[in-house]
Amino acid sequence: MDATAPVTCHHDGPIAHVILNRPSARNALNLPMCLKLRSVFEQLDADNTTLVILLSANGPVFCAGADLKERADKDETWMIARRRASFAAYDAIARCRKPVVALTQGPVVGSGGEILMSCDFVIASELTTFRFPEPQWGTVGATQRLQRVIGKMRAKELLFTGRTMPVDEAYERGLVARIVPPDQLAATGQEIAAGIAAAPALAMSLTKQAVDLGHETDLGNGIRIEMAAIERCLADGEWRNGIQKFNDRMGMERTADEQG
Repeated sequence: MDATAPVTCHHDGPIAHVILNRPSARNALNLPMCLKLRSVFEQLDADNTTLVILLSANGPVFCAGADLKERADKDETWMIARRRASFAAYDAIARCRKPVVALTQGPVVGSGGEILMSCDFVIASELTTFRFPEPQWGTVGATQRLQRVIGKMRAKELLFTGRTMPVDEAYERGLVARIVPPDQLAATGQEIAAGIAAAPALAMSLTKQAVDLGHETDLGNGIRIEMAAIERCLADGEWRNGIQKFNDRMGMERTADEQG
């Protein structure tokens, strides 16, 4: 692992830890980070030994948004290529077939929110805040994912005002799945990842796929997507192991109750 890379990745068994690694720049998203994020997630998607991914950041700030310093002497052609690189990075995270859980411990600004919203869900510390100031910076961003997460009018209010949204409000609006004390963030993430990794991998991957595809269509087509996923699970036969594990656990719990 290259400790100087803008994004690092290491494994703890089936759990991959992807870390934004520009703490001196408050993890602001620049072109090298975009390219590295994309390549890391594409590699993890193809790695059969990786069952779940934890995405976090080095330092007290998750991501301070796009790195505006790198744009100082650039032209419009470069700017378009840079934005396409960021979209490709977000897409690589969103399309990854492995569950991706984000852990955020501080300010999340602009592009940082895009990264989080590309993940499957977010565990946030009590110190987390969100801000989407793109219009105030004279640009456009977060107009698509944000409205799909929190709704059109709420997204407009945050984008138009650029105000800071506290973590409690982010939780109420569905941007955050769980809030934990700062000193429990890493342990909570590890516990969640271990539970996901212990589940049948095919069922987990198909569940993610069915939710994502179903979100883009109506209920009738969504049920068809789920049935196709169920049929694939049945054909694989892994479901039998899941039933056996359930029965074994029930048996152990009954034994413990009888002995107690």
